[in-house]
Order: sequence, then C-alpha cells, then structure tokens
Amino acid sequence: MAIPDYQSLMLPVLEVAAKAETSVPLAEAEIATKFDLSDEEREQMLPSGKQRVLHNRIHWAKFYLTKAGLLESPKRGRFAITPAGQQVLANPPASLDTKYLLAIPAFRDFYRGGDDSEAVTAAAEVEPPSATPEEVVEAAYKAVHAALRADLLDRILQNSPSFFEQVIVELLVAMGYGGSHRNASEQLGKSGDGGVDGVINEDVLGLDRVYVQAKRYAPGSAVGRPEIQAFTGSLVGLGASKGVFVTTSTFSAQAVEFASRIPQRVILIDGRRLTELMVEHGVGVRSSRVLEFKRLDEDFFSED
Repeated sequence: MAIPDYQSLMLPVLEVAAKAETSVPLAEAEIATKFDLSDEEREQMLPSGKQRVLHNRIHWAKFYLTKAGLLESPKRGRFAITPAGQQVLANPPASLDTKYLLAIPAFRDFYRGGDDSEAVTAAAEVEPPSATPEEVVEAAYKAVHAALRADLLDRILQNSPSFFEQVIVELLVAMGYGGSHRNASEQLGKSGDGGVDGVINEDVLGLDRVYVQAKRYAPGSAVGRPEIQAFTGSLVGLGASKGVFVTTSTFSAQAVEFASRIPQRVILIDGRRLTELMVEHGVGVRSSRVLEFKRLDEDFFSED
C-alpha cells in the first residue's frame, strides 16, 4: 500500500507512544509493520535524498501532536504520551488530523497565532487546485521554517543555562558584535552587576558597549515589567545607555510598554525573535537543500 500521509499517521503515532516512551526510528519500524509497507516503501526517500518519506511524515505527525499537548519530549530524541493524549485515545475521534487538533487551544495558538499564522497554516490551508506552484512552494517553505524555530527553542530549553549564554554569544558574534568569539565570551556573563549578566563590545574596537541580560524561561512564563525595571536600574547605575534583554519565552505587555518609553535604549528579544535571528544568521542551523527557481527572461526575447 502507499505510505500514509502525515495526518493519517497521527493516531498510529499516538498509539505507539501510549505503549512506552519511544523515538521516531522506533515508531517508524512499528508503523511500517502495522501498515504492511514493503521494504521499498520503507526506504523511499524524499526528493532531496536526505531522509526517508516515512520518517519525515512520522516526524511531522509527532511535531503537531506535541504542539497540541498530546505528546511530550522527556529528553532529546524521545517522546511519550501525555494525560491529554491518553484521554484522546480513550475515546478516539473518527479522524485525528489537523482539523481535530485546531479544537485544542494550545495547538490553535501555535497554528494560527502571531507570525506563525503565515508560516504553519499556509502549507495546510493552501488548496493545491487553486494555488499556483509558487504559492505551494512558498507555503511549504514557511511551514518548515516555523517548525525549525520551534525545534530550536525546544533544544535550547533542553540544555543548560550556560549553553543558552553560549547561544547568545554565537548569535551576537554572527551579527557583528563582540569582535570575535573569544572577546565575546570573555565579556558576556562576567560582569556580575546586579541585573546585568554580561557586557559585550558593540564594535570590534570596543568604542561602545552593550549590556546583556539573559532569562531562560519555559513557554508561558512571560518576563514582566519588574525584571525590565531591574535591568534598567542596573544600566543607570553603570552609566550605560544600551541594553539587550533576551528570553526564551515572551515579554508582558507592561514590560514592552515600559521599555519603549525609558531614556535608555533597551532591545527586547523574545523566543520567537531569538529563533528568527538564529535562522537568519546561521546559528544552530545549517542548509539542508538549496533550490533555485528560474523565470523566463522577457528582455532576452524582445526584438525591440
């Protein structure tokens, strides 16, 4: 039989996770047997030639179920069913798919909330018959990048606070701050001045400096106004005028409003913006495949 699409694999993936903590490779073997897939179908590759089709579809099914709160990742590369997932299996729907998951607030917020509304929904909501090939490709590109940003945050949270500081060092250097990895790492995290975690040169010569605060918070734990006030107070005490506050979560509306009206220039980088910058500057990611699209050169065919 044909390899099931990723939405058709959601219920089987959930059922596999209900038996015991597992991984995508382990689930892949069990699901291939369940659907009686041939060896050729099991080994079928994506056009890129870098991943098996079945592996890729199971990964996407697992990813969406995790965003819906039906699965969780107890440690790197593993996943397990949650109490919410067990409730779904106790009375399974006729079709466990994206439409069903949209009834779950956590998934709906991810699927349609913020800038991800342009990213994750596009690939699933663009109807191929009515969409141009360019629209389909663009939608898929945005969906993959939304998933990549979510994976980046998950990996950061799975690692230590010192790893998070190193991520910031790598990002600031990639953006042109700090001069070099050595100079940046010597500065960041060594000041010990109250609400400041570190200081980094704004330019290679060190003519100006930027003070940094880093908070590795779990999703749902927003950084509030008091934390921004404490950071600003430290800047005042240091006679500094520039600061960057980075968090893996979000900032409350009060925190954003406060930062926008103080004399000091304080830039707030939340988890979404952090991962966008990491992708943009190649920190923690690498190119998997480059596609080049060519268009007809109208000037070439003009005889005027």
